[in-house]
Amino acid sequence: MVDNPKADGEIAPGTLVRELMRRAGTAALATRLAGGGAAGDWPYASLVLATVDHDASPLMLLSDLADHTRNIGADPRVSLLFDGTGGREDPLTGARASVLGRAEAADDPRAEARLVARHPSAEIYRDFADFKLYRVNVARAHLVAGFGRIHWIEGSELLYDASGAGALAAAEAEIVAHMNGDHADALQLIARHLLAEDGEGWRMTGVDPEGADLRLGGRLERIAFDKPVADAEACRVELVRLTKRARRRAEDPAAGSPGSEDPR
Repeated sequence: MVDNPKADGEIAPGTLVRELMRRAGTAALATRLAGGGAAGDWPYASLVLATVDHDASPLMLLSDLADHTRNIGADPRVSLLFDGTGGREDPLTGARASVLGRAEAADDPRAEARLVARHPSAEIYRDFADFKLYRVNVARAHLVAGFGRIHWIEGSELLYDASGAGALAAAEAEIVAHMNGDHADALQLIARHLLAEDGEGWRMTGVDPEGADLRLGGRLERIAFDKPVADAEACRVELVRLTKRARRRAEDPAAGSPGSEDPR
């Protein structure tokens, strides 16, 4: 696993794929169609809500009744297409990545809560007996990031080494609740002045070592941290830094000015 964002002066392919995955709201899930007859063994693609864990391993909440889940039961090999081409005049100039791995059912309440926080619509399925959390153990990825930027990437190059960030994972739900409950104004400033996003009511859905995720209705956004974080205090420092930066831009978009509250 790597956490170095730069390679030869540009974003490393593994880091680019990881960022694409962290930003995505949906992904196309490809499985091998199970069962006999004419349909058996054909590729089968479906749409799933996209969420990744702190190390960027994909997480999915799937029904036992769905074809893709039955397919995984027969053959756990999957491919997830993460598409970052939206809004481009020529979509083929944008980045997209096919992430290959094996999907396994996971009994992980923390990861499941992270998924539901990012996609509130999934809450109604959470307690259904036929819905289970699946984690994809990433093996490789194929990145196409425009003309001339095509790479095969090993899973170890893509995943973030979150082994030292267990404290952050344990505190994530509390951090998110605190920011949404006590510092909604800071989130609004960050969305408007650092991400150039309009609208009122932006909420935090999650934090990970590399950044924080925000949501307003069906719109998902992400703000990167200046430095990786491993616990709640380091996360607070980065959120303070972002809030100060957003306030400076709000006060003087050209140059900024000092001064802000400390969201703690």
